[in-house]
Amino acid sequence: MNSEKVLMKGNEAIAEAAIRAGCGAYFGYPITPQNELTAYMALHMLDKGRIFIQAESEIASIVMVYGASCAGARAMTSSSSPGVSLKQEGISYAAGADVPCVIANVSRGGPGLGSIAPAQGDYFQSTRGGGHGDYYCIVLAPKSVQECADLTYLAFDLADKYRMPAILLADGMIGQMMEGIVLPPEKSFNELPKRPWTVGSMAGRAARHITSINLVPAELEAKIKERFERYELIKKAETRFEEVDTANADINLAAYGTCARVCLGAKKLADKAGLKVGLFRPITLWPFPYEALGKIGERGKPILTVEMSMGQMVEDVRLSVPGKAPIHFLGHTGGVIPTEEEVFEELKKILGSVK
Repeated sequence: MNSEKVLMKGNEAIAEAAIRAGCGAYFGYPITPQNELTAYMALHMLDKGRIFIQAESEIASIVMVYGASCAGARAMTSSSSPGVSLKQEGISYAAGADVPCVIANVSRGGPGLGSIAPAQGDYFQSTRGGGHGDYYCIVLAPKSVQECADLTYLAFDLADKYRMPAILLADGMIGQMMEGIVLPPEKSFNELPKRPWTVGSMAGRAARHITSINLVPAELEAKIKERFERYELIKKAETRFEEVDTANADINLAAYGTCARVCLGAKKLADKAGLKVGLFRPITLWPFPYEALGKIGERGKPILTVEMSMGQMVEDVRLSVPGKAPIHFLGHTGGVIPTEEEVFEELKKILGSVK
């Protein structure tokens, strides 16, 4: 693997990593703040003789992803918050038919059209299925441009391995910032996982019908229960998180994405002031690292959850440590980003009240 660093935007890193992961078909529709991703794919997918289509709508693009994946291609779409809302029916179909695909959401302020500034109000939508029915998507949350590349690359492998949609949940700040990164190696199509389940009668194989519909209630229930058994395997094998100085902390921060970066800055201010502050960062928002955070909660020290929302991930934090530790929340919404100084002041306030 080439270790030379290149300077890229987060949106561009997602796109380039997708190409290197073997994405054979991309379908999208423009929306700020992820437009650089679509533009990058328009240029470089065509350069490589792969499929790029700017669909007539977000709804059309996710349906195209579904079809391309059923035909055997690693397929992807991307959008930002209101655009992803429009894709939810198609994502539910893909989950219900066990069709792997990757969806990048570079999220912005909401609800409705909201703003084009960074936000994290799509947490519930991403981690609770988002569309109709009983299902989950794997959800990966990068905190840097490097992780935009690394987690996109991983998303394609996880989607194929477990035959389900995988979501890369970044935010507008991560998508627009530029950093030096090392790109993952490019896979040839021969290196990609085989897909014996795909449609078509190629190579003497019988044609297959892939669908999410089953009008026999008992059969549909059995299929969904089998899928939830697979979800349990994912929870055991694919939960990812980062801990920074949590073992001896008097208070711990919990945050993901841009807020995790802000919290690292606040932790540095706290370190200089002689305060013992740790950080817990979930990398997989689904499956959420309940067990790992629960162990931190058993120490009884307060946890401050920081989000660019009115409080969504904080509910999973509470589920992780039910009654074991005091949970505090600091949130902004609408595109307002917390500052390091603001988080630091809140840390001091909480620690002062504990004493």
